[in-house]
Amino acid sequence: MSAPVHPPEVSEARPEPRRSMVVCGVIGTAVMAAVDEIVFHQILGWHHFYDRSTPSIGLLSDGLLHTAELIALVAGFFLFADLRRRRALAAAHAWAGFFLGLSAFQLYDGIVDHKLLRLHQIRYGVDVTPYDWAWNLAGLLLLLIGVGLAVRAARHGRASTAS
Repeated sequence: MSAPVHPPEVSEARPEPRRSMVVCGVIGTAVMAAVDEIVFHQILGWHHFYDRSTPSIGLLSDGLLHTAELIALVAGFFLFADLRRRRALAAAHAWAGFFLGLSAFQLYDGIVDHKLLRLHQIRYGVDVTPYDWAWNLAGLLLLLIGVGLAVRAARHGRASTAS
């Protein structure tokens, strides 16, 4: 008979703010990619990730986006679970990272994919101006929330180490 296997004890857990922020940033980016792909690509059918070719290529590009988003979600949650297991998760920094990740995808998609690279538009056959404004303002709002949470987390971190 072998002895039961237990995880090693964490003697003195230390939060890892930077890692918490990065890991949850990956999760936030993947979540927003999933929302975009599910809502706008599949449910509404407004566009594909790459619309400058045939419909088959558009579907292939959606599949590749979906694959990347799932890989990022799985990897992010494994890293998140590791932070929790080691009691190293800095929750305030994690939330900031999550919102920064949401905004990173939203703004990159709205500015780079839609306008600079013109991989796709939000919709076709309509004036896209209100859609672009709504998309990018939503991304900006998420960015402001993320930055606000990051500043508050950093201040709280400095205050707790000073006392």
